[in-house]
Amino acid sequence: PPAAPMKLRDTPKACPSLWRSLPCPPAELRLDLVLSSGQTFRWWESSPGAWTGVLGGHVWTLRQERDRLWYTVYSEEEDGHPAGAATPDGAKTDQILRDYFQLDVGLGALYRAWGAADPLFRKVADDFPGEVATGEGRSAHPVSPHRIPSTGVRVLRQDPVECLLSFICTSNNHISRITAMIDRLCRAFGRRLCCLDARPVHAFPSLSALAGADAEARLRALGFGYRAKFVSGSARAIAKGIGAEGLCRLRAAPYAEARRVLCTLPGVGAKVADCVCLMALDKAEAVPVDTHVWRIAQQRYGAAVGGRSLTPRAHQEIGDFFRGLWGPRAGWAQAV
Repeated sequence: PPAAPMKLRDTPKACPSLWRSLPCPPAELRLDLVLSSGQTFRWWESSPGAWTGVLGGHVWTLRQERDRLWYTVYSEEEDGHPAGAATPDGAKTDQILRDYFQLDVGLGALYRAWGAADPLFRKVADDFPGEVATGEGRSAHPVSPHRIPSTGVRVLRQDPVECLLSFICTSNNHISRITAMIDRLCRAFGRRLCCLDARPVHAFPSLSALAGADAEARLRALGFGYRAKFVSGSARAIAKGIGAEGLCRLRAAPYAEARRVLCTLPGVGAKVADCVCLMALDKAEAVPVDTHVWRIAQQRYGAAVGGRSLTPRAHQEIGDFFRGLWGPRAGWAQAV
């Protein structure tokens, strides 16, 4: 029988010894904005201000208090089988979070650079009334023209397989529905990690689990529609081709090469490829383009880019326009 449910730990006060923290001001990271923005679909607000989800094969709860990011990692359940991986040690978990949220990238300097290069960006940033204070709404500090605040929105660094297969599900879809689909995917194909307050939590499925002969039919039964063929087909193509390791190695490849490889996969067009490049493959210059971004380029910036439809050439032209404007982290500027 499965192990008994574990109790959700929603605040450091409940079990102080099971929590750790990192210095992280809200101007650099806002969990509520980043984890619900459609970059990732594996986190939920488990209680006010607490976010629970799966990262690196473990289940975490995160919470922000003033200038610190608090976290706790749950141990895997033992249900009569040998225990899975032990909970990683503190130095390792600190590094997993720093890597995932890319905390070594300072937002303040980026905002100042984007504001200096782009008056329109500066105007939008100036509309934010000062640094954001956690829990208390916005603080009363006036914005000086020399200090452009950051909203704490940043780009995540995700597992390439999870990011790719998740974003295949985003076509003609919205965040709440995608989140429900990914949850069903993980429950059906992923390894069960633990049960929190009677809610089973599963790892993201392996490539081999999604590449099986019956995977497409099972995904259709889970409500994936036409995307079922693309998810199982891409899992199969990667498993038979470059493998998960090869996908990870694209982090070291040039942006154009990574994008080209991704676009050979079933169901992966220019926008999905750019999302994966930006959010999983260290291509900070990748600018995911949709009709909304296209309209902004034309209407707000007066850019003569793209024709009458979003062709691959239009994607390239619009991306090149924003890279020319915002520089090597143009994808981050677009994300905020």
